[in-house]
Amino acid sequence: MKLASLRTGGRDGTLLVVSRDLSEARRVPEIAHSLQQALDDWATTAPKLAVVAKLLEEGAASDSFPFDPAACAAPLPRAYQWADGSAYVNHVELVRRARGADLPDSFWTDPLMYQGGADTMLGPRDAIEAADESLGIDFEGEVAVVTDDVPLGISAEAAVGRIRLVMLANDVSLRNLVPGELAKGFGFFQSKPSTAFSPVAVTTDELGPAWREAKLNRQLLVHLNGRLFGRPDAGTDMTFDFGRLIAHAARTRRLSAGSIIGSGTISNKEADGPGRPAAEGGTGYACIAEQRSVETIRGGQPATPFLRFGDRLRIEMLGDDGASIFGAIEQTVTPISAAGS
Repeated sequence: MKLASLRTGGRDGTLLVVSRDLSEARRVPEIAHSLQQALDDWATTAPKLAVVAKLLEEGAASDSFPFDPAACAAPLPRAYQWADGSAYVNHVELVRRARGADLPDSFWTDPLMYQGGADTMLGPRDAIEAADESLGIDFEGEVAVVTDDVPLGISAEAAVGRIRLVMLANDVSLRNLVPGELAKGFGFFQSKPSTAFSPVAVTTDELGPAWREAKLNRQLLVHLNGRLFGRPDAGTDMTFDFGRLIAHAARTRRLSAGSIIGSGTISNKEADGPGRPAAEGGTGYACIAEQRSVETIRGGQPATPFLRFGDRLRIEMLGDDGASIFGAIEQTVTPISAAGS
């Protein structure tokens, strides 16, 4: 089934069950008012939500209405936990290589992860707000999962069974703030503003054979200003599956239902070296920083600029039938003053 959150109903939104083709939706106050409420008692609410999803597919759901992604907040407008991994070590290797830094061997066996801000998640049509273009505004196309309660010290194998929902994410980054923050030895903060998520979150059974080995094996389509920027496959070159990422996050703490774990920037490589840009027939990239890294490795300096005000971004994933699975993240880069903040 597919679930979304309307912006109405307070800070946590109003829970919707959405049809498979993203055309119809229904509020379910008799089951749960918000997605977080549903996740808090998933064993009870999930079967009831599935009944509504079935009725939507049959055209028999009372009080249904046309689904509008623009009216949606993030599936979880605020979350108890947002921990973003870096499961595609190819991405990390390219970025470090471009700046002349070695990749420690441990990066291939121990996931990188940072704890992001979870109190203000962006909806799928919210602007990417920034004070200045000089901050190095970038996007990062990712897959993210939402967990049930996760016990302390859980194994990677058992952690897979704690995944409740899957969605897409744009982990916005301010690249020119990253070096200074990392130099302090205390991790990201100002360089990682609010993250945007797809209109709907889906259960793993909805993904069919594309969900296997705790990975989502489909291409992520990234368009910048209407042109294809990247189409990397989320299941290819994923060093750490979601079971490993969840187990890593829960090594020293319990995770609460509604915790979000991100994959990090999706990144593919080619047999003879870094992946080629989409404009050259390659799979392209899920962030500008990776394209700039490849340009630096090949030509000595980056050529692609970071995002500028007015740039339009679209992140989406399609099924075998060509239909959108999660709905699209569509954002425009906007000055803070113009956004009314």
